[in-house]
Amino acid sequence: MTYDLIIANGTVATASDTFACDLGIRDGRIVALGHGLGPAKRTIEAAGKLVLPGGIDSHVHISQPSGEGIVMADDFESGTRSAAFGGNTTVLPFCVQDKGASLRETVKAYHALAEGRCYTDVSFHLVISEPSEQVLGQDLPALIADGYTSFKVFMTYEGLALADYEMLQVMSVARETGALVMVHAENYDAIRFLTQRLEQGGNIAPKFHGTSRPIPVEREATHRAISLAELVDVPVMIVHVSNREAMEEIARARARGLKVYGETCPQYLVLTERDMDGLNMEGAKYVCSPPPRDKASQIACWEGLRNGVFQTFSSDHCPFRYDDSAGKQAPKGRTSFRWVPNGIPGVETRLPILFSEGVGKGRISLNEFVALSATNHAKMYGLTNKGSIAVGMDADIAIWDPDREVTISQALLHHGSDYTPYEGIAVRGWPMTTIVRGQVVVRDGEMEAQPGTGGYVRRARSTYARSEPDNHTGSRT
Repeated sequence: MTYDLIIANGTVATASDTFACDLGIRDGRIVALGHGLGPAKRTIEAAGKLVLPGGIDSHVHISQPSGEGIVMADDFESGTRSAAFGGNTTVLPFCVQDKGASLRETVKAYHALAEGRCYTDVSFHLVISEPSEQVLGQDLPALIADGYTSFKVFMTYEGLALADYEMLQVMSVARETGALVMVHAENYDAIRFLTQRLEQGGNIAPKFHGTSRPIPVEREATHRAISLAELVDVPVMIVHVSNREAMEEIARARARGLKVYGETCPQYLVLTERDMDGLNMEGAKYVCSPPPRDKASQIACWEGLRNGVFQTFSSDHCPFRYDDSAGKQAPKGRTSFRWVPNGIPGVETRLPILFSEGVGKGRISLNEFVALSATNHAKMYGLTNKGSIAVGMDADIAIWDPDREVTISQALLHHGSDYTPYEGIAVRGWPMTTIVRGQVVVRDGEMEAQPGTGGYVRRARSTYARSEPDNHTGSRT
């Protein structure tokens, strides 16, 4: 038997086991685990390296409309290139419905932006901004049936925030179709109130972004989102959780038997609110929502990764250029923090930060790292052939040098942004080779593939959102 690729002599880790093993790959799938597997068209030597499931980043923003005069820094070519260099093999961006726009046409437009441009595989979440009768009765149920099995709703941002009644409406569709609801939980009216008071007092610098979105704003919205989901009896994922108080709402709901899940991100582990207090506009580099908190919140988020409050660890990659009038230096942004484009880049640095700060410092195990970075994402979002190393799974692999020491720097990264908020952070452990469905994309830190290597993946229903078996298998088209 001849293989297309053998990965030899590495240490394989899954969410549950760690063992020495060779991998045999054919036609984009893992077909054998063992030793002395035989001839292959290509062999990659992995002695002294970790062979892990490719990372799945289930929360990224790419080529997303961001307001008049504002341009997102990554298209699908640069965003997925950066993801691949960061050890990721699948990313899940958002198709954002504009007010008055057809949800079906929105999805079609995002596919056009991605087609032929991706280095990694992609799948799309939907964002519902206008739950009209057409959307609720026809478009959304049909799209969920077509494999868009998760959608996000916002409790903040002008033009995106849904009222409670609208939240209940879309949650009801999820209940009927088995979709998973993702919630950005921040109280829009509270933010508007605090922002107005700050601006009236002349407090307009980027650092006041955090002041306008304090922990109670997130805690209250998390409680309300869970309460609405409980009324409808639907699972819900609270994304980018930043603090203990919101975590406690999730934990209490789960203790009552509710299907409530949580996600956190690198900015809540290694950044703080003080980073937004830079000279002039430097603090704008760290403006995201929810904002970075304090050291106590960092400690809490690490606890949540260890004790199961969080099922997934995502980047919330939302890149803008800093030195650019269409990015963080937008003219209106200088008039108030409220106009600074909201979001930071992080898809390439997500996994090295978690590996170094988590596995390297004994906060989490290697197997927990795999679960938080890949396996749980696959289960949460219906990527049935991804997220683990086993016979029959997609050959999505990241080969790591666990001892490589790197100081994160913009000069090393491959995204479209002109800065990284993690500049100067030293990490130990780095992904060296990334393989997508058996095709080497990055090898020893060098790009080998062409855009178009990755493709769209149709998803099944979430393992976390259903109780009965589902035989639907996700497939690339």
